[in-house]
Amino acid sequence: MKAFEHLRAIALPIAQPNLDTDQIIPARYLQKLRSNDFGQYLFRDLRYRPDGSENPSFPLNQPAYRDARVVVAAQNFGCGSSREHAVWALCDFGVRAVIAPSFGDIFQSNALKNGLLPIVLPAAVVGAALAALLAKPGLVVEVDLAAQTVTMPDDGVHEFAIDPYSRHCLLQGLDELNYTLTQVDLIEAFERRLDAAGQRPPGRDEIAGTT
Repeated sequence: MKAFEHLRAIALPIAQPNLDTDQIIPARYLQKLRSNDFGQYLFRDLRYRPDGSENPSFPLNQPAYRDARVVVAAQNFGCGSSREHAVWALCDFGVRAVIAPSFGDIFQSNALKNGLLPIVLPAAVVGAALAALLAKPGLVVEVDLAAQTVTMPDDGVHEFAIDPYSRHCLLQGLDELNYTLTQVDLIEAFERRLDAAGQRPPGRDEIAGTT
């Protein structure tokens, strides 16, 4: 997982509230292997017409937004089904942060586990940013994870909250497995203390009676 420290990037406005995971990536792409580039399926049915041509009214198809790496969205972004593929699609496209007044709970959890930073800011702040981004395409948003601040276009600096564990993993570029591996010395020391005290729980083979 790529470390997240500081990001200064063009922001993509998504003003539609309650944009669900099926709109982020349609269900027909869920059977594909993770090795696929899911970025090509991001917002697929919003970005393209039934005949395969681009929908010019969708912001991502407008030249000023094509290189966006931050999404500024309306409330309840990522609601709906629990598909982790929605986060994969955003990450594979190159999006590193999504800013919204609220998120679907499972989407928010999946984002943090995959290196995508979900930032919750007050609805008034996000609404003002959406208006600015739509009025002046190509505006930049700046995210400083270490300082836990976002600099919004024409609106100054805003602090955001994130739990210490998720912040640490994002800053270090650690997924859950890699974080566990950083704790091997502590885990082994704990197991030695259990052995010394005769408190280690039985292993699977011992429970099955094979040893």
